[in-house]
Amino acid sequence: MDSDFSHAFQKELICVICSNYLVDPVTICCGHSFCRPCLCISWEEAQSPANCPACREPSRKQDFKTNILLKNLVTIARKASLWQFLSSEKQICGTHRETKKMFCDVEKSLLCLLCSNSQEHGSHKHYPIEGAAEEHREKLLEQMRILWKKIQENQRNLNEERRTALLWRGDVVLRAQMIRSEYRKLHPVLHREEKQHLERLNKEYQEIFQQLQRSWVNMDQKSKHLKEMYQELMKMCHKPDVELLQDLGDIVARSESVLLHMPQPVNPELTLGPITGLVDRLNRFRVEIAFTWEVTNHNIRLFGDVRRLMFRRGSLNSDRSDYFAAWGTWVFSSGKHYWELDVDSSWDWALGVCKDSWIRKNSTMVTSKDIFLLLCVKVDNRFSVLTTSPLFPHYVEKPLGRVGVFLDFEGGSVSFLNVTKSSLIWSYPAGSLNFPVRPFFSTGHR
Repeated sequence: MDSDFSHAFQKELICVICSNYLVDPVTICCGHSFCRPCLCISWEEAQSPANCPACREPSRKQDFKTNILLKNLVTIARKASLWQFLSSEKQICGTHRETKKMFCDVEKSLLCLLCSNSQEHGSHKHYPIEGAAEEHREKLLEQMRILWKKIQENQRNLNEERRTALLWRGDVVLRAQMIRSEYRKLHPVLHREEKQHLERLNKEYQEIFQQLQRSWVNMDQKSKHLKEMYQELMKMCHKPDVELLQDLGDIVARSESVLLHMPQPVNPELTLGPITGLVDRLNRFRVEIAFTWEVTNHNIRLFGDVRRLMFRRGSLNSDRSDYFAAWGTWVFSSGKHYWELDVDSSWDWALGVCKDSWIRKNSTMVTSKDIFLLLCVKVDNRFSVLTTSPLFPHYVEKPLGRVGVFLDFEGGSVSFLNVTKSSLIWSYPAGSLNFPVRPFFSTGHR
């Protein structure tokens, strides 16, 4: 009867995925419990919601907490199995007739207490086997948690870089079309500079694309090594206590070395080449814009929305008291107009035009079709340049100094210039603009 009860008790503490005692057990929505590592691996490629490996019921992925009760019960069951193993005649010391309760770290063998204190073994490092195995298992689990975070981070970086590459390649194609169009306006019969500009753009594109390809290979290889190490640690955790201590070796040190030199994402950034005569041509339409300023922290969500939508970050700095917005005092509905704004001292900034009837009506800007903005947003330790209508990233260098805005109602377009470099940052396609607009400027200072 006791044997049947013990067997039934132990069966409830077995993970159905690996058929071993539960390691770092977690319980999912349907009530079934699994080893956290087993569940992580099982659900890694699963769609959301994932299915329970036992009953197939859909279960939302989440950051599960360790089931402390199950963990304690597994520890008790492991101790019972260990004592059953140690009580066998084979584990009784032939010299002192005592149970071998100590583990010698040098010889990787079991000793009784008297043998461990003998002259032969006195200089060796010994552990009480009962606590040593559990202590090392916890160290392995902690290392696995670190590894899993790095596996997920590496995969996110890889997915993001592939997504970036698609957007970036599209940006390069549009940029080439935009450059051709601008040169036709400036130099109808001069093609040499245009050709050199496009050749430089294509060369830079090829170099960056090769960097991206090398980065993908490195990330794929790193992911493979991380997963192999994770599987090895998991296999070690599932071993019986004595085997775990005997086979431990340098596995923790090797797992730490795998974490070194994690590949970092490539930041594809094109150099904006100068276009001779661009600023001089637009200065013919120069106007001075007067702005009306007001605090924007609580009534306009702009930079926080960009971070959330484009970079999957929270509204970083969105509650800072030094974020401001300004609207021009003039409304434009015809003609050509050009003005410049200084952005050097700004943390985040956005400038351009918005529909006059839109002013102060909405709190969400970035998804509106009534605004044409160039934004520069700091995410982590780098700056990203984007435009709205629709929200789109541009993989170009951050403009320093003054940025020009050119409003062309004849062509129905808005353009942004890097004044310092006399280069075109972005120009909306002809026909994009067909309603009265008012200049807009928003900034966040350090």
